[in-house]
Amino acid sequence: MTTRTHRNRKGFTLIELMAVIVVLAILAGVALPKYFDYSAQAKEASCKGTLGGVRAGVANFYADAAISGTAAYPTYAQLTTSGTVMQEELPDNPYNDLNTVLDQDTLWMATPPVTGATGWSYDETNGKFWANSTTAGVNEHLF
Repeated sequence: MTTRTHRNRKGFTLIELMAVIVVLAILAGVALPKYFDYSAQAKEASCKGTLGGVRAGVANFYADAAISGTAAYPTYAQLTTSGTVMQEELPDNPYNDLNTVLDQDTLWMATPPVTGATGWSYDETNGKFWANSTTAGVNEHLF
């Protein structure tokens, strides 16, 4: 009778490691598109939230001015001064990470020009406030 020597297996075979790598690659392939979709949705939600807040501030400023008998939208200087229209300074535009405001009081046309040089645009003649972006389809007066 022959005796067999049994070796204790400590570790994984190359086939087992390759199978794990394949499974991880498949999971990553499924998860990455979802991540980028969530990232785009978060930018849009952040932009819409800021726009809603600023537009509400502009509307409140106008209503307060109307009650006192001089209905007017805030000027560019009033909008960009913390504590006048908005309590804090404007947050960054999530599409270009800029919080500067372009005064559009004389440049407003049917479609505001897309400029990547500033985060936001404001037209003090009619109180319109929108986001600027060089990303296609994001110039926010459409939101």
